[in-house]
Order: sequence, then structure tokens, then C-alpha cells
Amino acid sequence: MSAPVVPPTPTSALDDILALPAGKRIDPLVEHGFALARAESPPLAEVEAVVNGLVELIRQCAGSARQRMAMGEVLGLLGDPRLRVPEDPAYWATIDGPSGRFLVGRFPVTTAEFRSWVDAGGYDDDACWSAAGRAWRDSGDRRWSDLADAEDVAPLVIPNQPVVGVNWFEAEAYAASKKARLLTLEERRFVVRGPEKRPYPWGEPFGAGNANTREEVLGKPCAVGIFYSDRTPEGVWDLAGNVAEWCADGTDDSKVIHPGSWQQPSMAAWAKALEMIAPTVRSADLGFRLARDG
Repeated sequence: MSAPVVPPTPTSALDDILALPAGKRIDPLVEHGFALARAESPPLAEVEAVVNGLVELIRQCAGSARQRMAMGEVLGLLGDPRLRVPEDPAYWATIDGPSGRFLVGRFPVTTAEFRSWVDAGGYDDDACWSAAGRAWRDSGDRRWSDLADAEDVAPLVIPNQPVVGVNWFEAEAYAASKKARLLTLEERRFVVRGPEKRPYPWGEPFGAGNANTREEVLGKPCAVGIFYSDRTPEGVWDLAGNVAEWCADGTDDSKVIHPGSWQQPSMAAWAKALEMIAPTVRSADLGFRLARDG
């Protein structure tokens, strides 16, 4: 009599997945990762193996844009080791600009970062709010925290995706709480262009598959650092697409944004693109990035 067939344990199934060639590994590894994220008490060693496997694939630029987006989402749910916080020196890139040295966040501020500040009482810390910001905060208008837990926005608030739906006053307050500020438009342009005057972080032409813009048809933000072309030689990511960014410039009634995002076409990704909008605007494709004086 033949021996009974024993179903593979999750670990042996994962070993089989990790042994596949990179192109065939992505989808089953993503599926396995989502299953772990749904489990009540997933084995930590297995979670670590999936996370390391996904990071390796992302760094290899493996898969289509949609597959990389799925890999990033699983990392966000399981814990993304690529992320840092502003207190960590590795969070920042050093830029020697025409007006002097400054630091810039390598990624846009993530949902995990911003939510941590909200949960720690950021709205109640008067020290990080400007007079105009306090006036808005105390006006009774809805806050990011009133909106972020709605069921229909769940795809927009994955921990390792850029935070979206933040207005200018909230972005300014978060930056101040981290002893930072928003980038000026001039600084942001220099980060993208560099001394070589690049039109996009990777150079030119715009091309296909380089940034999360409308042409990629992903329909939402992706985790930071997924589009490997959308980065500068200094390691500053997601400058052409993924989410638009608030800048420091503007008037009381109108603030500057760089509009390149998942909702916008490639024309909005150009380094010199800009729009002016009210500081109270919220959008599913609008976030921000931190800067510090060097």
C-alpha cells in the first residue's frame, strides 16, 4: 500500500514558491503574503521570508507595474523594511543646491508616518501649528483622521503608500513636528533636475513604465519606491508620479503643488510643472515630502 499523501505545510509551500524563477515567483508569493496578512497569528519566520523575498524582487525590478504594485501592498501589510522615519539619518538625502545644502526625504511622507503622528496627538500639539493652521484646525472642518478610516478609502491608506488626502495645513504641522518643513518649488525642481537639468528624475524621454502616472492605468497610489526609474542619482524617489506634492510656496489663499501623480498624465510629471490650489483642498492623489535646512 502506498503511503498517504500529506498536504504541504505553509512553510514547505513557501519553500516551493521561493525556488521558482523570478518571473513565476511573483504572483504566488503575493498570494501567500496576502494570506499571511489575513491570518490572526502568522508565523514570524514565514512573514520574514515573504518580506525578504518581495524586497528582493522589487529591487530586481521584476514583474509588471501592476505586479510591483501588488508586491508593495503586501509589504505594506506585513511590514516594509525599506521605510525609515524622520529621526533616522537614512530617511534623508543631502542635496547641494544653488542656494545651499539642504536635506530632502527620500520618499514622500507615508501613511504609516502620518498616522503615527495623528495617533500620538498631533492635532492637539499647538507648537507645531501655525496661526493659520490653528484657525483651520479649530474651524470644525473635517480632519484627515475623520476621513482615513472610511471603508471606501482603504486602498488609499496602505501603510507604505504616500499619505494622501492631507491638506496644506496638516502637511505644514506634520513637518514642523519633525523639525522639518515643506520643500520650496525651487528646491523640488533642483532635486529632480540636478546640475544636468534633467526634465525627469531619470533623464529623458518620459518613456513608458518609468513612473506611476495615468498612462500606467494602476488606478491608485502604489507603495513608495516601486518605480525604480522614478528616482534621482541621490536616491530621492517618486518625484514624477505616484502622488502630487504640496510645496511651501504660495499665498494665504493659494498654495503651489507639483501635480505629477497616478491620476495625471505624463505632462504633469515634468520637473517644471506646477498648479496653484487652495490650502484646504484634499485629493486622493495629493501628498507631501519633508525638507530640512542643511
